[in-house]
Amino acid sequence: MDNNAMIWIIVAIAAVVVIAFVAWTVRNSRRRAEAERLRGEIGQRTEHLEKREAVANETEARAKAAQAEAEAKAAEAARLQNTARTHREAVENSREELDAHRERADKLDPKGSIDESAPGKADEVRADMPTTPQQPATQQQRTATEEHLRS
Repeated sequence: MDNNAMIWIIVAIAAVVVIAFVAWTVRNSRRRAEAERLRGEIGQRTEHLEKREAVANETEARAKAAQAEAEAKAAEAARLQNTARTHREAVENSREELDAHRERADKLDPKGSIDESAPGKADEVRADMPTTPQQPATQQQRTATEEHLRS
């Protein structure tokens, strides 16, 4: 082999090494650029994710507050229902006492219940008595109604 061939072989090997080195450098440069692009995208997505997490936390807090408010309103409703029930029971007991007193008064003076309307009963609407002002109840209808209520 002569010197000329040996130089061409060395130049070819050097060219291959230089081309390989340049290719490797370009590839690494592209990989670094891709990695930086991905890191930038990850940063944006992380920021977006953190915003969504904040919205989720805020929504969850509002839901808990609404639930607590609903429970408080339910408790208030239950308390009011209990109070109404207590008032109704007191009214019923008082009404029963008044009816007992009315019956006792009627037993003591039966004529008084016929001539006078019973206090506390004037506002009640009775199914067997007319409700229109053009047709007043007769004495017989009132007596029948009072007897019906006593039984």
